[in-house]
Amino acid sequence: MTNSISETKDSDLIFVIGSNPRENHPVIGAKIKEAYRNGTKILLADPRKIQLSEEADVYMQVNVGANIALINGMIHTIIVEGLTNEAYIKDHTEGYESLKKVVEKYSPEEIEEIAGVPAEDIKKAGRLYANAKSASIYYAMGITQFKTGTNAVIALSNLALITGQIGRPGTGINPLRGQNNVQGSCDMGAFPDIYPGYQSVENKIAMEKFSKNWGVEVPTEIGLTLPQIMDAAHHGDVKFLYIMGENPVVSDPDTTHILESLETLDFLVVQDIFMTETALKADLVLPALTFAEKDGTFTNTERRVQMVRKAIQSVKGAKADWLIFMELMNKFGYEKTYDHPREIMDEIAELVPQYAGISYERIEKQGLQWPVKDKTHLGTPILHVGKPINGKAKIIHVEYELPGDLVNEEYPTVLTNGRNLYHYHTRSMTAKTEGLHSKSPESYIEINPIMCKRIGVVQGDMVEVSSRRGTIVTKVRSTDKIQDGTVFMTFHFAEGNVNILTGTEAIDEKSGEPELKLTAVSVKKYEVKK
Repeated sequence: MTNSISETKDSDLIFVIGSNPRENHPVIGAKIKEAYRNGTKILLADPRKIQLSEEADVYMQVNVGANIALINGMIHTIIVEGLTNEAYIKDHTEGYESLKKVVEKYSPEEIEEIAGVPAEDIKKAGRLYANAKSASIYYAMGITQFKTGTNAVIALSNLALITGQIGRPGTGINPLRGQNNVQGSCDMGAFPDIYPGYQSVENKIAMEKFSKNWGVEVPTEIGLTLPQIMDAAHHGDVKFLYIMGENPVVSDPDTTHILESLETLDFLVVQDIFMTETALKADLVLPALTFAEKDGTFTNTERRVQMVRKAIQSVKGAKADWLIFMELMNKFGYEKTYDHPREIMDEIAELVPQYAGISYERIEKQGLQWPVKDKTHLGTPILHVGKPINGKAKIIHVEYELPGDLVNEEYPTVLTNGRNLYHYHTRSMTAKTEGLHSKSPESYIEINPIMCKRIGVVQGDMVEVSSRRGTIVTKVRSTDKIQDGTVFMTFHFAEGNVNILTGTEAIDEKSGEPELKLTAVSVKKYEVKK
């Protein structure tokens, strides 16, 4: 996030796109609701009528995969009607003229059918955003899990830059991270092309720094993304896999492909807190500790590094992640020991510029938001104050593209997916909580009543859902939350698993993210075979 969670109340307007914060990010969802009650205007773009749509000043029920067309339509309106921040564009950006030329063809009237949103609503949304004193953007995987996901984020950046809605309280571009330490793991280099601190493996200075500090030659070639790893395993090119805190048998696209890939491995290690569906496939399971059983830090969605303290006695036989890694590292011949996670944080501060001023002593009572430049720096609640951090911000024009998994006569329906309020990812934790499980105990599919009538099903019936990759059976929820011709499922359930249907054929070339949010399917009433 460029801005802080506490600033939600400071926004005159909040634009939510590709996210259902009330159900998926309840803390921030509550903040947005509070802001709305205090007069903040709301723009919402989502294929489903979520709770927030009832409060939005403009609700745009955008077609799945049409986010870039919609955003470019808003930008077109802002430019044509002279609502840009010319001073900010001139002083702090480059590339505007190219964007201006490209979005000429994205008039709301031209893209109305592509986006599925009335032209007047697109225009109104653009005007409200541009004219707001402070407008903020909140987005999540509803725009990123497409083959053009990175470009959709760039489009949002363009929207903020041409209106100067950045670098001030209540403005900015705020991705809502889906897990409590996703930001932290990214910061620590959990990508195939960077060292910790987003330092490229192809940067010679960074490579020499890490090699000198660690006393080894660090990798200098870009590695594989998760889909590429599974493909390589499927072809026998990856023989060993170490999975930590993930359950790809349920959570990753094309479940059949994942299972076949895991079976091909010579050796699979899974490190987790529960015996997940993936752990059941492992040759070796390393039992880890939960957050409440260990000391450490999490870096949350607003870049705040916070202390985690041991609150309960550890389960016998399980160990903290850092201790497991250290012991393995020592057994592999690299002799480095730590007595406490604080020593690891000191090493992070030495090697990662954004964390340079962070120590356990400094975050004992209150976390700090990176970048924290030195031991006296108070952190950075807002990024790009005054001007963009790297000088001039790049405005990069992006184009709408057709999705990778196109509907046809055999697969005429668009399936999209997400979470619900009661479960978290693959339910390895929430399914063990009786109250949550009782609220949402099984796989289901949301279908518009018009479509229900057309295929001859009613609430509670079972349907067979098929894609180019597989078939599942799940239960019908008849609802007008979703449009006719589009259906919605969660990815929480191992039985009736939506990821048997999703695929990895369409990949974002910039990020390696599969197009999980759009799958062409057929839906028909399930007939029990006698």
